[in-house]
Amino acid sequence: MKMLVVFVILLHVSQHALAVVVEVYEKERSVLLPCQSSGSMSDGPTVMWTRSDLDPKSVHLLREGGDDLRGQNQRYSGRTSVRSHALDSGDFSLTLREPQLTDSGSYTCSISAGRQEQRLTDIQLQVKDQYVEVKVEEGSESVILPCKTTPDLPEDTRVEWTRSDPEPVYRIQTKMNEDLLRTGDLSLTLKQPTERDTGGYICTIYRDKDILRQKLVLQVKEPFPFWAKALLVVLVLLVLLLVSGGLLYHFWHYFMTIPKVKVKSEVESVQLPLKTTVQLPEDAEVEWTDIIGREVHLYQNSSAQHEEQHRRYRERTEMNEDLLRTGDLSLTLKHPTDRDTYTYICTVYSEEGNILLRKEVELKVKVCKVDVKEGAESVQLPFKTTQTLPGDAAVQWERYQPIPIKWVHGYENRSDQPDKQNQVYRGRTEMNEDPLRTGDLSLTLMYPTDGDSGRYRCGVSLDNFQITVKSVLLKVKVCQVEVEEGAESVQLPFKTTENLPGDAEVQWWCVAPLKWVHVYKNSSDQPDKQHQDYRDRTKMNEDLLRTGDLSLTLDQPTERDSGEYRCGVYIAGDILRYKTVVLKVKGRAQVQDQTGIIRNRSSSTDPTALMADQSV
Repeated sequence: MKMLVVFVILLHVSQHALAVVVEVYEKERSVLLPCQSSGSMSDGPTVMWTRSDLDPKSVHLLREGGDDLRGQNQRYSGRTSVRSHALDSGDFSLTLREPQLTDSGSYTCSISAGRQEQRLTDIQLQVKDQYVEVKVEEGSESVILPCKTTPDLPEDTRVEWTRSDPEPVYRIQTKMNEDLLRTGDLSLTLKQPTERDTGGYICTIYRDKDILRQKLVLQVKEPFPFWAKALLVVLVLLVLLLVSGGLLYHFWHYFMTIPKVKVKSEVESVQLPLKTTVQLPEDAEVEWTDIIGREVHLYQNSSAQHEEQHRRYRERTEMNEDLLRTGDLSLTLKHPTDRDTYTYICTVYSEEGNILLRKEVELKVKVCKVDVKEGAESVQLPFKTTQTLPGDAAVQWERYQPIPIKWVHGYENRSDQPDKQNQVYRGRTEMNEDPLRTGDLSLTLMYPTDGDSGRYRCGVSLDNFQITVKSVLLKVKVCQVEVEEGAESVQLPFKTTENLPGDAEVQWWCVAPLKWVHVYKNSSDQPDKQHQDYRDRTKMNEDLLRTGDLSLTLDQPTERDSGEYRCGVYIAGDILRYKTVVLKVKGRAQVQDQTGIIRNRSSSTDPTALMADQSV
């Protein structure tokens, strides 16, 4: 992204932050994680960039002979670099290209020589995806681009306002508040905004070693014409005299609001509507862009210019034929996902470059939601696209909420990548054959449990650039079991994949209060680890790891056994499977016999119980 300095102000500095904070917005070209060493370099030093919450934790490794990326975590493959001659200069700063939301985390820069290791810097990277939208009418005296942070900033803080558009440097047109160091209000006032000021702006705060960013998008709209304002006043007066207030509302809504389109992400396509009665010249150019300036669709020289499109929209858009004659400038967007939720702008230019028409449409694509009942053998997370996907593209399914799991399923080099898969999902996922050719990137998850509930995301990448992305919200209903007190036993079901590792440990426990119900370890039950309330009352199936049937049988259930139970399967302390079962044990009904004595009576139709009640 081409950056241009808009306004720079220097202040003094006074304090040193213990941990460096670096903020960047998703889809920026790169971000720099600073790390310097002023000490002398010993022979054969190694510079290590690591992230402790990953496995493997290596982000980048630099030796005397150059980069050593053999043990690098695959999520950073092809995206990291350290400056040449870093070992000579002592500048070990890491450049991370195309930062993604999942890159947020704590990074450590350290240097080692032999067995000695020195920790140089801790960096807290925050990759952000939200921005502020500011709207103003052309002709206004000024507009404020907000940027606020904590008050009482260090005295040598530096603030930099930049634009992503190649526009001239602003000088007289901008100003900032006085006493901004004390107040923390770093907002920029832009005088006499015009339509060419529309675009993205970034406020970057260099606070000691911290680099903080705030992003906003400015839209300068054409002024409402005077004749239209006059007509509006007349019509409003007429409406007030002749019709009810309801029609006034609809009139105002029609003329004064931006069209809003809402759609589910499962649809084949969505249309951004735009029709005009304005007579457009035959040589006019029609351009659809999103709010941050990416080319969505360009109609020029009587045809679509697909080579000008941003990669995320390629082969996904189309417009009607003979659109300049009919005035129907609507845009069709195929296979929309939640990542397409934006404000879109259609601009019509004359051959001389003058704006003939400019309209906006807001699109909101709801996240795909999939509900499944506990106990289902499988569930599908859908994702289909009409884009032509290159055969060497990589597909990666990941879960990013509530607990991030990077590799749910990977497809690369025309085959699945089970060696990269997180063990929680190993053996439980599959994709259709040849997904890049068919465009069906759906993922099938077998034996889903409530532990699988969360937000999933599938990304298709080529040369570390994401071509398309889709999110899916999966909700697996918690298993509920009801039984009446007096029953001989009740089963808490848990069925999963067969042939679990032989050294796996299975634990059943009650949540509140915490009690160990049943423990299976080293190929046998562990009764000594049971809580006394469950001793001699539980059992599990034989050969349970081979069959995958981890169900628990509880004998003689009573009301006291009601509650939430969980089962976890562990390998060397790491979770492999997880499930919740809510058990409700109903108490026996009480009846009063002819003698006035109150007795418990089971609602069971067991003839022996009925005879016992009748004999009293």
